[in-house]
Amino acid sequence: MQRERIKKLLDINIPIVQAGMVWCSGWRLASAVSNAGGLGLIGAGSMHPETLQTHIKKCKNATSKPFGVNVPLLYPEIDMIMKILVEEQVKIVFTSAGNPSLWTGFLKDKGVTVIHVVSSSKFAKKSEQAGVDAVVAEGFEAGGHNGREETTTLCLVPMVCDAVSIPVIAAGGIGSGSAMLAVEALGAEGVQVGTRFAASTESSAHELFKGKITQLNEGDTALSMKQLTPVRLVKNEFYQKITKAEWQGATKDELQAMLGKGRAKKGIFEGDLEEGELEIGQVAASVKEIKPAAAILHEIWNDYKMIKGRLCMP
Repeated sequence: MQRERIKKLLDINIPIVQAGMVWCSGWRLASAVSNAGGLGLIGAGSMHPETLQTHIKKCKNATSKPFGVNVPLLYPEIDMIMKILVEEQVKIVFTSAGNPSLWTGFLKDKGVTVIHVVSSSKFAKKSEQAGVDAVVAEGFEAGGHNGREETTTLCLVPMVCDAVSIPVIAAGGIGSGSAMLAVEALGAEGVQVGTRFAASTESSAHELFKGKITQLNEGDTALSMKQLTPVRLVKNEFYQKITKAEWQGATKDELQAMLGKGRAKKGIFEGDLEEGELEIGQVAASVKEIKPAAAILHEIWNDYKMIKGRLCMP
């Protein structure tokens, strides 16, 4: 993998980033991935500012290795979040769900490495123009909030690589060394993995949700709520209700009322598998076991090296 730029940029040994997933990516998971040689991310999207600050402090105590924070830019308390990131001297920030030009300059002025998540080559170009250090090209297969374009990772990654000169990290449907090798062939210099780490021992998700991940089969997730913010969900009772409402022409306000507040927390963190919003990627169908984060990271990395070596043999 053309990975030296990413390894140098993030100061890591293995070019695998653990995604900053809501209700899954606390300090335990982030520190475990960083200690194993990758880059762990704390997911700020499900945290109040004071909660995020606590997780950052605990992560610092749990690892001497680099780690980062993922920040959705549409976060309602974004000013406070940015203040905490600077106060706590967080060195790596992954931004998503918003305009990178709003905060990239501020963070860069404080010496922070900034990487933005994109779902199209158009937004990759805008991110580069905004001054980010790298982008994550996240395909349609990914769990959680997703691009409206529904572009798959296989199509998205090479287009983004052609569109920008900064490093590209591939995401969406990546849960194995073979997938990592595939996106290398497309031009990616590293990968971001979410779903497999959501089902890790250190994930802060509810054990019922982790167990549900291991039971999913092909076709058990779908992109939903496209009128609001597209999100890939498990097809549970809540999904069926929201999909039926969309088919019947529900307005954005009606759909928002059905979604309410705390729906993802209800499902992922509290373990309500029917009425919760269960965000997970398509690759969940291949996850059959809950493992420690370090074991997951090294399995992907060793698999990647083994397959690459075999393919390079005469």
